[in-house]
Amino acid sequence: MSDGTGDAAARGIVVAHVGEIEDGTGLKVSREQSGTLDDIAVFNDGENYFALDNTCTHEKTDLADGWVEDGCVECPLHGAKFRLSDGDVLTPPAPTGVAAHTIRVDGDDIVLIPNPARLA
Repeated sequence: MSDGTGDAAARGIVVAHVGEIEDGTGLKVSREQSGTLDDIAVFNDGENYFALDNTCTHEKTDLADGWVEDGCVECPLHGAKFRLSDGDVLTPPAPTGVAAHTIRVDGDDIVLIPNPARLA
């Protein structure tokens, strides 16, 4: 029996409002709120919003705390870079990329639609 978390996630979850995530920064959304296997990091890169699984694949650090620039996020621990649009790893030491999720801006709402493959 479903608890409804997956249904809400499929419709989208308002995680912030435009202006609440500063350019070049990220916001951590808990796995409890998103219904996913990992926390999700939502990033603002020049007023474009992206969402990735939050945990770096190298040393399990929060990517939401990383540096955002030119379509990438750099892990704050050892500097691995991930492409915001698809989560692909661009530089070591991270061995693999992270899952990407969908972001939709609906009026003033920043809406997260979790990747169905990452639902808990």
